[in-house]
Amino acid sequence: MKALLEGLLPRVLPGVEFLCIPHEGKRDLQRSIPRKLRAWREPGVRFVVVQDNDGSDCRVLKGRLRDLCIQGGRSDSLIRIPCQELEAWYLGDLEILAEAFSDRSLASLERRAKFRDPDVLQNPARELRALVPEFQKISAARLLGGRLRPEANRSRSFQVFLSGVRRLAGAPEG
Repeated sequence: MKALLEGLLPRVLPGVEFLCIPHEGKRDLQRSIPRKLRAWREPGVRFVVVQDNDGSDCRVLKGRLRDLCIQGGRSDSLIRIPCQELEAWYLGDLEILAEAFSDRSLASLERRAKFRDPDVLQNPARELRALVPEFQKISAARLLGGRLRPEANRSRSFQVFLSGVRRLAGAPEG
């Protein structure tokens, strides 16, 4: 996630400073939310918590993350959940995926019903590995973070994420 956001956010929010704090999995993230939010004392800082859904009920997960932010004294934190996984955001822009992996056949998958709504795929990472055998999470995040097109991405969770961070940063909607 961090590698993707470090490539994406400067393009989406030019001039806005941000810091991505990686965690060692969901448990580490959830354990640290109240402590980190409580300890952060820099004025004017806003927080975005992003966690893959990974097959859980996204409303329950969002409620849990909201409770953790409240425990940390930051009920104003923005919570976003890529459905089901971050890789759905990549499948939301097959043209860029084709360009990044030098495989024009990937772009033609947009016509297949299966890929029209990438957020409904149960395991986007597995789908990507089947389509792009050389796919690796970190290197793909670095490769695609600087390329994903906010205006063209079909992933609803990607669009909701962008809308939320733009609003939080006071930037105009894309």
